[in-house]
Amino acid sequence: MDAIVLLKDDHNTVERLFKDFEKAGDRAHKTKRDIADEVIEELTVHTWIEEKIFYPAAREAVPQTKDHVLESVEEHHVVLWMLSELTGLDPKDERFDAKMTVLMENVRHHVEEEEQEWFPQVRSAMGRNRLVELGEELAAAKSTAPRDPLKVPSAHE
Repeated sequence: MDAIVLLKDDHNTVERLFKDFEKAGDRAHKTKRDIADEVIEELTVHTWIEEKIFYPAAREAVPQTKDHVLESVEEHHVVLWMLSELTGLDPKDERFDAKMTVLMENVRHHVEEEEQEWFPQVRSAMGRNRLVELGEELAAAKSTAPRDPLKVPSAHE
């Protein structure tokens, strides 16, 4: 699987979780907590592999996208802190749904920019063989990526 396909698969997984959260209903606290926990893990791992492997490789292949990478890392910073706040937040807390809603808005915006604007440039510059090689690196890194959002470097940068 090439790197962009893998990252898009991650995006789709998170979007499905977001939709499950939105459908869960106001009183489904346990369900919402479970979904939030899955979202936290998925986004933390995804962010880690993007920052450690994909972004440096993409920036090297397409130097003119440096500003996109820097903006993405800043978006990651915001998302990681929101994830860390959700980690310990009781789903009955009045801020829980609001925090998840803002998180979903931020992530959806980020995904749209990556998939519509940036990924096509990276695909064109890297080519299939390099993307497949990178995809293997990303897949392998998932097992060792942190599950704590505050362990991702951009959380503190």
